[in-house]
Parts: sequence; structure tokens; C-alpha cells
Amino acid sequence: MKKPVLTKQHIHALARLTFGNAVSLVYLGVVVATTVFVAVDTLFVAHEDASFAGVWLFVLAAPTVFVFLIGSSMLGAETAGPAWFVYLALVVSVLAQSLALGWFARLMRGSRGRTRRARPQGA
Repeated sequence: MKKPVLTKQHIHALARLTFGNAVSLVYLGVVVATTVFVAVDTLFVAHEDASFAGVWLFVLAAPTVFVFLIGSSMLGAETAGPAWFVYLALVVSVLAQSLALGWFARLMRGSRGRTRRARPQGA
């Protein structure tokens, strides 16, 4: 019988890298604070012209969000695609970058000479 590709341990490790370290949590906190700022600015502040507050979300989600948007335009969508796709691209990009930051933080911790304790197989 074939072992599943994505096991419970794999999902737990990915979640720990994405949400369970200080670097990723700081990044996600900045994204949430910026999202609240954009929402308040969009809903409650009157502007004579358009507000560019939403650009900050794209700056925080760059460069991966642009890969999604370019990919959607190559598949025939409009300039930015439907609104749901833009929001989905922002969320997936932020999560992917949080995962990458967690992985990089773990990589840097490991390169400082810390040794891992040996664990018996299956423990």
C-alpha cells in the first residue's frame, strides 16, 4: 500500500513553519495591521481621489502575488482578473512568503551551530 504524499506530520511541519516562529508571526502581524488600515481607509475615510492604501498589501505580498497575476493574465483573464482571484492571490502569496520566512529562519538557526538532539526512529 502506498504511503500518502502529504501526511499529518507534513501538514503539522508546514503549519509550524508558516505560523509557529517569530519571523513569520511578525510578518503576518504586519500584513494584518496593513489589511486593517486598508479596510478602514477604504470604508470610512472620504477621499477626493482614489486612495492608494491598497498598494501596501501588494508591496507586502510581492513578488509572489505578481507571479499569480501574471499567470492569470497569461491564461486569458483581464488585467488583474476577477476580484475573488486577486484576493485569493494575495492570501496565498502572504501564506507562501510566511512559509518561506519560517523555512529561512529555521535554516539560519541551524547554521549557527546548534545541534539537534537525536531521537529514536518513530518517537
